[in-house]
Amino acid sequence: MTYKETTEYMYNSAPVFEKVGAIAYKPGLDTTLALDQHLGCPHCAFKTIHVAGTNGKGSVSHTLAAILQLAGHRVGLFTSPHLVDFRERIRVNGEMISEQDVIDFVEDNRSFFEPLHPSFFELTTCMAFWYFQKQQVDIAVIEVGLGGRLDSTNIITPILSVITNISFDHMQFLGHTLAQIATEKAGIIKPGVPVVIGEALAATRPVFARTAFERQSPIIFAEDDPIVVGDLGKDTAHPAYVINLHVKDGHRYGENRLSHELQGDYQVKNANTILWVCEYLRQTGWITGLDDIRKGFSKVCETTGLAGRWQRLQEHPTVVCDTGHNVGGWEYLSRQLRRQSCATLRIVFGMVDDKDIDTVLGMLPTSAEYYFTQASTHRAIPSEVVAKKASAHGITGRVFTSVRAAYEASLSEAQSDDFIFVGGSSYVVADLLALLSPSNK
Repeated sequence: MTYKETTEYMYNSAPVFEKVGAIAYKPGLDTTLALDQHLGCPHCAFKTIHVAGTNGKGSVSHTLAAILQLAGHRVGLFTSPHLVDFRERIRVNGEMISEQDVIDFVEDNRSFFEPLHPSFFELTTCMAFWYFQKQQVDIAVIEVGLGGRLDSTNIITPILSVITNISFDHMQFLGHTLAQIATEKAGIIKPGVPVVIGEALAATRPVFARTAFERQSPIIFAEDDPIVVGDLGKDTAHPAYVINLHVKDGHRYGENRLSHELQGDYQVKNANTILWVCEYLRQTGWITGLDDIRKGFSKVCETTGLAGRWQRLQEHPTVVCDTGHNVGGWEYLSRQLRRQSCATLRIVFGMVDDKDIDTVLGMLPTSAEYYFTQASTHRAIPSEVVAKKASAHGITGRVFTSVRAAYEASLSEAQSDDFIFVGGSSYVVADLLALLSPSNK
């Protein structure tokens, strides 16, 4: 099979959550363990850091991978979903898995896994572990797919667990209260393994504290002793905005400011989580030079290929996209959009069917020009439905049946001092980035 044929086979023969939603979700670790044992338990061949959370786990995972790589380690990185190419999910030192390795994994193992009927994510998780062993990585940063306790990645015993935050998302699988969701996320806490909690709420802190106590796992609540505070400032060396992370104990990093390449208000709290993880990695010898931490923050996209986090695509007019797709993410995005200084704010917006669209719509600025759209996934809410729901919140706009049509309309109507935001769903951003990729130009 060709690479295209192989990925189509994977999409069509294994249920893909990103495409079909709930029917692709397979709670439990039995299938993953069977696949892993068939492959010779590759997950045991390297050290891991396990990252869960409702929001921020992708940014945290990529930044940690960048820091560890710059510290001289061979680093695996497993994240989801991908935006343009399936291979984005599996990287070693920033380089995506090769097309041939994807083909070889499927062809060499399909006779074993086909009778198991694995989900797409189960298959992908085991491919990542197999590839990391093959590439002889020293350490891998593993992002949880959904939840934690029953997620396929939870067969690992990491050197450190990280839970970024908890908010309402995927309630049909994880529970309808914050405490229930936190219980599922806390499932990644392993006996005796330290855990860093980025943010905790009154309803979630007791869950994390109790789980850590029961498993005798040292626990750090990063927000209790923040290392950084942040603000947006103009970087004199580059046209893009950066986050200025003002370090409370300046001598730790050589000066009192860290420049974070990842933009967006929410990255301040992510940065605090990352720096507490770095404190542990310094204590255990994985990081020795503080300069590696500084460079990891300033070069995370360049080092790991991360995209879609308040990503500035062009200037005059300014175009930004962001993969924030749930209430927790929009609590930050809505404030940041309202703060933009521009002639006209134009928003290309669409969501998928398992998100709390009504709450998100209630957060959006009513004064913007809206271009309602739908991503190229069966889970996309039809753009006319999005527009109808928006009208109940005093938001009006035009309807487009594709991200391409909506984006091109916004761009053609924009003046040089306008601001265009594209988002609402990871899949809206994925369609945009695919449209803008060199292969489509």
